[in-house]
Amino acid sequence: MRDVIMDTLLDTVKLVPFLFLTYLAMEYLEHKTGRKAQGLVRKAGRLGPVIGGALGIVPQCGFSAAASGLYAGRVISLGTLLAIYLSTSDEMLPVLISEQAPAGTIATILLSKMLIGILAGFIVDFIFSAHRENHHHIHTICEQEHCHCEEGGILRSALVHTLRIGAFILIITFLLNLLFFLVGEDALAELVLNRRILGPVLAGLVGLIPNCAGSVVITQLYLEGVIGAGAMLSGLLTGTGVGLLILFRVNHDRKEDLKILGLLYFIGVLAGIVVGLFA
Repeated sequence: MRDVIMDTLLDTVKLVPFLFLTYLAMEYLEHKTGRKAQGLVRKAGRLGPVIGGALGIVPQCGFSAAASGLYAGRVISLGTLLAIYLSTSDEMLPVLISEQAPAGTIATILLSKMLIGILAGFIVDFIFSAHRENHHHIHTICEQEHCHCEEGGILRSALVHTLRIGAFILIITFLLNLLFFLVGEDALAELVLNRRILGPVLAGLVGLIPNCAGSVVITQLYLEGVIGAGAMLSGLLTGTGVGLLILFRVNHDRKEDLKILGLLYFIGVLAGIVVGLFA
């Protein structure tokens, strides 16, 4: 048990500097491009899924939450909303960078999420083509649910993100190390990796957790070799950060909210199963 605790602390401490520098760069990018990105999505029209899918992979605090508000105001289409949800990275990217994952692996994951988001967005817009009147009443409530990113400058915001995600990583790493100690790494990986269907189904549910915990868990499990590429992709596709939470608060049509949740989960799991069969 002492080794488990020491390994957990050492693994986490080594990540903190990389995590902080990554968030510092992300916060700078957010402050420079955040409003421009929302403006591009609003003006995208029929190309909304392309613009949304491409912008979704850019690490931006609360972009999926902003997209939920734009959809609630009927400024963007359902396909555009889903493209953003599916492509958004939440906390995946900083965790991968801080763990020094290969650049090719990171690029492949981001590109896969973007392409799946764009394709799914166009298909959804084609199927659910009924247009509803624009109301143009966008609810800007990301700050109520997220991290108050604009308070205190990018340095403070990056530090808050680092401490929060560092704490998540510390807890998750401890639990994983404890499981490896009790069950055995090979046995645990074999238990999950051999489940080509069940893995993506379960990972997709974890991804739906409406905060950063879902993406942190999925990314750490993938990096530790506990889940395969299919399950990892499924969990990261369904993970929207606080996007779904905001949607349920600002879009008062509960049947529609549940439909969006179901579509997101179905697309994420289906993509994960397909990838898992060929990976």
